[in-house]
Amino acid sequence: MNNAIRKDPSAMKNMPLEALQEVAAYFQVLSEPTRLRILNLLRGNERNVGELAELCGFTAANISRHLTTLTKHGFLVRESRGTSVYYRIADASVYELCDLVCGNIAGQYERKAASRRAFQRAK
Repeated sequence: MNNAIRKDPSAMKNMPLEALQEVAAYFQVLSEPTRLRILNLLRGNERNVGELAELCGFTAANISRHLTTLTKHGFLVRESRGTSVYYRIADASVYELCDLVCGNIAGQYERKAASRRAFQRAK
């Protein structure tokens, strides 16, 4: 995310359609669970395709496709070293966004669970 946008909480309010389409594309990249897992695995550590494939339990070809998408949309930086390519986070602010969303979802889950417990006690 652009630092200027993060500082302005109403940045989306007056965005033109073209900019909103870019925002939607950004979120679309994050809508795939395997990509979120890859981002988590790269939190603080750079890794190569083989390491990520092993940790995710998928083929290197499958992980490579996800890495290509993440790199194309600016989430990752790739660096060739000998015969290996290493990936690292390009902008760590993606974790702020993901942590915010995960916290909100966890809160919703806790409220629903508390509500279910209240109804079970009422029986």
